[in-house]
Amino acid sequence: MKRLYKGIREFQQSHFRKEEDFFKRLSKSQSPEVLFITCADSRIDPNLVTQSRPGELFIVRNVGNIVPPYDAIKDKNSVAAAIEFSVLSLKVSDIIICGHSGCGAMDALYASDEDLKDMPHLRDWLKIASPVRARVEAAGEEVGLDRQRATEEANVLTQLANIQSYPFVAEALNEGRVHLHGWYYEISTGHVYAFKPEQEQFEKIVYAKG
Repeated sequence: MKRLYKGIREFQQSHFRKEEDFFKRLSKSQSPEVLFITCADSRIDPNLVTQSRPGELFIVRNVGNIVPPYDAIKDKNSVAAAIEFSVLSLKVSDIIICGHSGCGAMDALYASDEDLKDMPHLRDWLKIASPVRARVEAAGEEVGLDRQRATEEANVLTQLANIQSYPFVAEALNEGRVHLHGWYYEISTGHVYAFKPEQEQFEKIVYAKG
């Protein structure tokens, strides 16, 4: 904790002081353009990876970057609440669902109930993503040796489908008010891949000026 306290002091004395006017403006309202749904994994930092400033991304993080289907959780679905707020109130123009390499949640999809008996909340949460495991197992030999990555990518595609089960999201997509993106972040290389429906595969994002 001491390191965190030191970091707060350094932030206040350096970065905040230099950008004080910016933070004063930011304190009055927010108008992010992007809803960014990703994993709670400590190695994932959406602002760092995208080089975004505070106020530009509305970020939702949970174990496995899972989006429960509409009405899947009848009570206290914080992910659904965040989607409602960002789309209906903040009027974001883009939604990104970003998975990542080495995802422990995706590895845990293959664990038994006995393996997760001491973590009942995690066990029940991961059951929402059980179609991901079924999808990978149905692919069989096509997956090859890299079952982990296949599962992580299949999870992104499953959550893309889940978020479209929200009527207001589907309506916004149909009207062109919102655009949906599936990303995969490779931690060891820093590369980010975007799903291309036309090719039915993830392709590395390469920024071209102009």
